[in-house]
Amino acid sequence: MPDKPVKGDCAVITFDSLVTRQKKIAVVGLGYVGLPLAVHLATYFDVVGFDLKSERIQELQKGFDRTLEVPDSQLAKAKLVYTDKPDEFADCRLMIVAVPTPIDEFRIPDLDPLRGASKTVGRHLQKGSCVVYESTVYPGATEEVCIPILEAESGLKFGLDFTVGYSPERINPGDKVHTLDKIIKIVSGSDPATCDLLAKVYGKVVNAGIHKAGSIKVAEAAKVIENTQRDLNIALMNELAKIFDICGIDTQEVLEAAGTKWNFLPFRPGLVGGHCIGVDPYYLTFKAEALGYHPEMILAGRRINDGMGKHVAERAVKMLIGAGKQVRGARVAILGITFKEDVPDLRNTKVIDIISELKDYGVDVLINDPLADEGEARRYYGLELLPLAAIKDADAVILAVVHKVYREIGLEGIAGLCADRSAPFIDVKGCFSLQETQKLGLRYWRL
Repeated sequence: MPDKPVKGDCAVITFDSLVTRQKKIAVVGLGYVGLPLAVHLATYFDVVGFDLKSERIQELQKGFDRTLEVPDSQLAKAKLVYTDKPDEFADCRLMIVAVPTPIDEFRIPDLDPLRGASKTVGRHLQKGSCVVYESTVYPGATEEVCIPILEAESGLKFGLDFTVGYSPERINPGDKVHTLDKIIKIVSGSDPATCDLLAKVYGKVVNAGIHKAGSIKVAEAAKVIENTQRDLNIALMNELAKIFDICGIDTQEVLEAAGTKWNFLPFRPGLVGGHCIGVDPYYLTFKAEALGYHPEMILAGRRINDGMGKHVAERAVKMLIGAGKQVRGARVAILGITFKEDVPDLRNTKVIDIISELKDYGVDVLINDPLADEGEARRYYGLELLPLAAIKDADAVILAVVHKVYREIGLEGIAGLCADRSAPFIDVKGCFSLQETQKLGLRYWRL
């Protein structure tokens, strides 16, 4: 039997009208989250993919995804409309907003992209529609920030003319195993019928299963603590790494030994950047402080993780001194600048902290990253990227991001970048073993 309308006396969106392609779905924001979702949904529904960046739309129309999240073959098969014109929302009744939610320079949540998307959707919202948000926010943001904008821009009444849902994204950039269809999807709605509708829609593309949250706020909170938990666990590993470094103990060996216990969690130290783990906790702490509670543990973890780039740079300087090198004017090669291995995204990369600290010491920094966009590196950070072949006679090498290309050239290739084999080699994530580096005579250090 056909499903019942969501709410109100008007002809509200139904799952049947979507699956029979009488009505369309709009995905607003075609980045790491929105594009994979739009491509998957297009297998079963008529989908309009919207993004403000005309350049992005043109690339997708040509079958190119600069985020590398959707394979060219899959993108070529996807039957959906890419547009930067909101007017093409006309026949869309389910609107999914998947725009970024960053923080500003003061680590305060920047909701401008979310507000902007809500205004765009609101101006084209029609009776019987449902608006779903996937962007990471603090508990209450959907109802306190987004719904009033939708009402103001559309002139429609929430709960009578349209409904709202929240289904947090769980995309792990660069992960080809835990893809959209293999991750349990949380859905929530402003009423039970909306929640049921979203469970059916997402259920068509998510094979791992659907979890219905009791409310929108519960779903928002669940998302924001997922990355907060990871952030705190990594912060603990980073602090342990600092302690063990002082003790003269190799952290990786300690973790391998401790990991033999069945309930020891396999977290590792490292740089915590990107637009998820390094950002999401601030959304929760912002809300907590707005309500009069000062979160101590979460902010302590953030301070530790935000300071790791400086820690790595200082260790590099000490190693240069130990190798008898003059620090000012030393040539230090940085391999990798994106926020994560095998991902081209430069947003909120913590490698920039290493570079900035080294420059403060007067070090000549030579940067290579085969995935990063040269224009973005220049525009965002004022940095020039060099081809690997142009890096020679380095006084030290820092493997900051373990891209596949660096794993493939191996230690021999990395050692070949150095002026001599006794040069300091800092392997931030411990990609290579102590034994391998000792055979080549490199001065080796890792977190």
